[in-house]
Amino acid sequence: MTTLRQRIATDTRYALGGFPAAAVSFALVVGGVAAGLGSLVAVVGLPILAATATAARRFADAEREMVAEVLERPVGRPAYPAAPPSAGRLRRLANPVAGTQGWLDMLHAVIAFPFALLSFAVTLTWWAGAIAGLSFPLYGWILAAIPGMQGLPELLGLGDGTATFIIFNTAVGALFAVTLPPVVRGMALFRATLAQALLTRPAGPAVVEPFSPYADLLAPRRA
Repeated sequence: MTTLRQRIATDTRYALGGFPAAAVSFALVVGGVAAGLGSLVAVVGLPILAATATAARRFADAEREMVAEVLERPVGRPAYPAAPPSAGRLRRLANPVAGTQGWLDMLHAVIAFPFALLSFAVTLTWWAGAIAGLSFPLYGWILAAIPGMQGLPELLGLGDGTATFIIFNTAVGALFAVTLPPVVRGMALFRATLAQALLTRPAGPAVVEPFSPYADLLAPRRA
């Protein structure tokens, strides 16, 4: 059974620790897709897109592992169809972008970035508010002694005494601490829901891709 401490740790790790990976995947996919599509007329565009899709798949695998921890249950990895045995070199090279899931992986890398940014900012704010507020009695009296210091209690008309200043800010920190578990949980689910929609499907056998008008160009010509 997952304890409250373990749940907060898992959700915080996903919201804070997953943000750097989301930022890196966003930069790689946006840059790779832009470069690949921009040079698609030239032959180099296809390898760039294929490499970008492969990198996005690696990030998607890592995301699925984190989502499984947040949801406390295994999540299905979609099937990534392999290239047909009779496929030529060009078709095999293009295989990472030949299936639907490869594009969904790249789409997730782009769309998930603002989700990750918001969850990172909110989670960090709540942790900072809780820690700074609960520890305020240790240093609040120093701030209160600064000449001209005007705290929020004074602005709200609650008084300008040192005790009022410390008690008020400590109470704010306690409010952050009490609401920390549901807020962090909400931010983790906020991210996980998107990943679950785009990256997780019941795993199954490789399926035959729909007919493509470019199949004759990618497959080797038969004698």
